Formats: sequence, C-alpha cells, structure tokens
Amino acid sequence: MAGSLLITRIGELVTNAPADAGAHGDGGPAGGPGGFAAIEDAALVVEGERIAWTGPSARAPAADALVDAAGRAVLPGFVDSHAHLVFAGDRGAEFAARMSGARYAAGGIMATVAATRAASDAELRAGLRRLVLEMLRQGTTTFECKSGYGLTVPDEARSVALAAETTPEVTFLGAHVVPPEFGRDPGRYVDLVCGPMLDACAPYARWVDVFCERGAFGADEARAVLAAGQARGLLPRVHASQLGPGPGVTVAVEAGAASADHCTFLSDADVAALASSGTVATLLPGAEFGTRQPYPDARRLIDAGVAVAVATDCNPGSSYTSSMPFCIALAVRDMGMTTAEAVWAATAGGARALRRRDVGYLAPGARADLVMLDAPSHAHLAYRPGVPLVQAVWRSGRRAGFGLATAVA
Repeated sequence: MAGSLLITRIGELVTNAPADAGAHGDGGPAGGPGGFAAIEDAALVVEGERIAWTGPSARAPAADALVDAAGRAVLPGFVDSHAHLVFAGDRGAEFAARMSGARYAAGGIMATVAATRAASDAELRAGLRRLVLEMLRQGTTTFECKSGYGLTVPDEARSVALAAETTPEVTFLGAHVVPPEFGRDPGRYVDLVCGPMLDACAPYARWVDVFCERGAFGADEARAVLAAGQARGLLPRVHASQLGPGPGVTVAVEAGAASADHCTFLSDADVAALASSGTVATLLPGAEFGTRQPYPDARRLIDAGVAVAVATDCNPGSSYTSSMPFCIALAVRDMGMTTAEAVWAATAGGARALRRRDVGYLAPGARADLVMLDAPSHAHLAYRPGVPLVQAVWRSGRRAGFGLATAVA
C-alpha cells in the first residue's frame, strides 16, 4: 500500500472548498466544492487516492514522503466537461479558410464523419490516446468524451466503446448532425438514434447529448432523443445556442440536463431559466477562437446566479485545442471572468457539469488530482497565456510520468 505524501511550502493552494467542508483539515469528508477558495503558504497530505489534510505549512503533519513546492501554486486537476476526442482526419484547411473570412457552418462535421468511418479501430484509439496525454500534460485529470463522428450504428458503438477505455464520462452524441444518407428524412435518422443506435451505445455511456441548433436538430427532435436516452438510464446534456438563438436552453432545463453547452446567444429568458435550475452553463471559448464568433457573456450569467463551467470543446473542426489553461486565459480576456472565476469554472464548475462530487476541489475526502504550476498563483494561467506552466500533475494520488522536467524535490 502506498504511503502518505506531504506537499509543503505551496505558495497558493486553490481548494475551492468551503470552510465547513474540512478545507483546513478540521472536518470530515468534504461534501464538494464551494466557491473559489485558496490558502497561502499552504500544505496538503495525500493518503492513497484521496486528500487527507490541507492547511498552513506551519501546521502540516508528518508523512512518509515529501515534495517541496518552493512557493509554487497547486490547484485541483482541471475537469474538462466537453470534448470530442474520437475522430480521424484533419480540418486545418477549413480553419485557415475561416481565418481568411469564410463563415463557420456545422456542415464541416461531415468531413470528419467520412474520415472517422474510414479509419480503423487502431487509428481511432491512437488518436484518442494522443489527445488524452495532451490533456494530462496540461493539467486535465478528468474529462468527458463524446461520440458523434460515426453516425451509423457500428461507428457510434465503436466510438463510445473506445471512449470508455479512457474515461467513465462517456457521452452518446448520435444526434450530432443528420448524415447525408438521411438528408431528406431526418425523422428516420432520429428513429435510428433513439432505437438501434441507442441500444448499441447505451452500455458504454453515462450521458446522452443532442446538438439542438439550426442545421442540426429542432426542439421536438432533441426532446425525443433525450427522453429515449433517459429511458435507458443515460443522463442528459445539450449543445445549445452556439450558432444563434434557439430552443436549446429551454430543452436542457426542461429535461433536467446537467449542462447546456456553448450558450453563446442567450435571451433573458434563457438566462433566467438557467439561474433557476440545476443546469450548468458550460462555456467553450476555444470554439469562438476557432470560428471568429462572438464570445459568450460569462459576466451576464455569473451575475444572474448561473453556475458556469469552462471546457475545451476539443474537436477537429471548431476548437482543436486540448488546453484548459488556454481556455482559462480566453475566458478571462474575452468573456468577462475574473481569474478566480475562470479557474473555478475549469475545476469545480466542470465537476458540477459532470455531477461529480469527488473532483474539482482539494479538501479531505476529495480525489487527489493536483496540478502544480511553475508560478506562484493561479492568476498566471491568464497572465502568461501560452506558456507551459504545468510543472507536475498527480491523478488519484499518483504522479503522472510524461517526461516533464521538474525541479521539485
């Protein structure tokens, strides 16, 4: 059995934990994240896969092993609650065209569908694992992974099966777009998604998602897909209001969805509905960076009392980034968030969007997912955009070995 580990002399320890959740080691198992919270000149103790103690360095208990953070910041591992990682092909030319003025349209998804259908399982697995390693190197310790680039029963089934090899947070997104072979009969495709495709995919998935958007699926179609998934025990989430105003948020709130994702074009009624529900608004600034669309107004949502998450939307078309630090910097620079709000949204907010109570915060009982920065505070994630600040990562109490140079003892 692994012994205990003490990380001491932490310049800033971001806990996201309320004082009554044992944030200083004085209480029992934590009930989950609170708002952004941090301790200066701090320490923490890991026992096995869990956090056993957090508090001031001067009060740190003894442990079997020691890491001296030497004034560096330590944060919860990032929780990326929206990613599309099972795919083949490259859409760099499409990105270059958008940067030259071409308009973004979701129809580009079909280029990835064609490449994914043609790829072998080994090719898809290799691409998926490459992206998972990229995420881990950048501090992401929990992530969600969607299907949606197969759009046939066997291709969607292998997508969710491959995703399940890397994460328990697998989402069935057969309702991504209507494939061309059903172009004149979208209702028949919805029947396929709700029937044989769902039957094949549900055993591997925790979530069901639908792209409720012009050019994809309308409100009634989205409701049918979510209801069918819920009947099979899957929990709902929704792509909502990315390309323009639409019914996605209404559908998400009605279904009790954990998250409405994108939320770029919201009405006052949408904001009020989110604020009065348990549905998280997951914002994906990488998509706006990659499409030149307006950024979501996070300030409007936060001021209205909406819980906000930030995620990468890693996908080959609109947001080909696996970097949560990059998305945090965009959220601060272009979405009106403070550095503390953006870090909370990328950790505790992502955990809330996945309905996880074991990650996204650091207090006794939490999973020992840690990110050490080569910087004294969380603010450097936005202050120094593009700089590889992640010095070390622990996942479930084990230090990740991916070739990072490290100066910690």
